[in-house]
Amino acid sequence: MFRRETSCLILIDLQEGFNDPKWGERNNPLLERNAAELLGAFREAHVPVIHVRHDSAEAASPLRSGARGFDFLKWAQPRAGEEIFTKSAHGAFVGTKLEAHLRWRGITEPVLGGLTSDHCVNTTARMACDLGFAPLLASDATATFPRRAPGGHWLPANGVQEAALASLDGEFARVVTTAQILYHLRSTQ
Repeated sequence: MFRRETSCLILIDLQEGFNDPKWGERNNPLLERNAAELLGAFREAHVPVIHVRHDSAEAASPLRSGARGFDFLKWAQPRAGEEIFTKSAHGAFVGTKLEAHLRWRGITEPVLGGLTSDHCVNTTARMACDLGFAPLLASDATATFPRRAPGGHWLPANGVQEAALASLDGEFARVVTTAQILYHLRSTQ
């Protein structure tokens, strides 16, 4: 599936601000469990872990620096030695040194998870592919919220998630499960 020596875990926007009720009801209640399991396994295997967070330019955003929502979720706090990249765009490669860092470390197969599957995770996966990386996306370690369609009706979060993952799989990323990643990671130790 991937080689440990050319992989890393990139957790995107696992921030307190996504607990704000303004987003609506999030899908995938197992996001925290699955992402935490990936985080623990990558740490245990000594495979690099990278944290990305969003710094919104919108004054009312719970994801702007200085707001409580800017903080990483308690269970997703970076440890010493783990890289942190702060972005103000949807893609983690825009305005950051993430690409240079991955190339410097020889990483070609980043594993992605986080929030939200249809925005920042999706944009990061597409950009990673376009930059020549071969990303894997942990489908059950990401989630999203309901979205208003251009016609005004609401799309349920599960449908938004499925469409986002379907648009990536096989073209921009390999969409897999946490269990598949963990099995592969542990079998190559």
